[in-house]
Amino acid sequence: MSKILFVVTGADHWTLADGTEHPTGFWAEEAVAPYEAFKAAGHEVVVATPGGVVPTVDQGSLAPEANGGQEGADRVAASLASFTELRRPVALADVDLADYAAVFYPGGHGPMEDLAVDAGSGALLVAALESGTPLGVVCHAPAALLAATGADGANAFAGYRLTGFTNAEERQAGLADKAKWLLQDRLLEIGADFQEGAPWAPYVVVDRTLVTGQNPASSAPLAAELLKKLA
Repeated sequence: MSKILFVVTGADHWTLADGTEHPTGFWAEEAVAPYEAFKAAGHEVVVATPGGVVPTVDQGSLAPEANGGQEGADRVAASLASFTELRRPVALADVDLADYAAVFYPGGHGPMEDLAVDAGSGALLVAALESGTPLGVVCHAPAALLAATGADGANAFAGYRLTGFTNAEERQAGLADKAKWLLQDRLLEIGADFQEGAPWAPYVVVDRTLVTGQNPASSAPLAAELLKKLA
């Protein structure tokens, strides 16, 4: 059994361009689908957050319309309740990367608020690349890559093929016009080779040890790809 580190946002809101706080956190499906896949494969999961705060689930991610209906919403809620590691996170600053076989970042708008500017998370991501530790990042969680500055001052993910929540999806979700910045734009600015699939459809990009997924529907396929790297 290997240990897989889940780095989860500690934010419960996303500050919009006009200064208002949009309630958010992590997106349920993006946490529970990979969690179930990793546990089914026999791995242990440890959750880390900035400051060790218990992470907040985005309530929108529990709604029937976000889960294909009430049955899907009930299933995600039940899975979330069984994800007991979320209720006892370790502090991100206390993580020793050498203890883990892989690292996974679920999304939600929360990472846009805290992990995008978290130097500790950025250093962990740089170390994961340098050590060859498989790394999975989905939806809005690639915001964390923005803080991954290497020793040369450049972003460590420059030149990597990757994906994340697209401008088109943000527009369709109704928040693009209210945001301070958009994830796809920022990832292009750091020199990433951003790949874009169809809105809301599963889309996963693999480049070396990095596995990224575009949206919530990509979380389970991403987990399958990450598990291949542990086989």
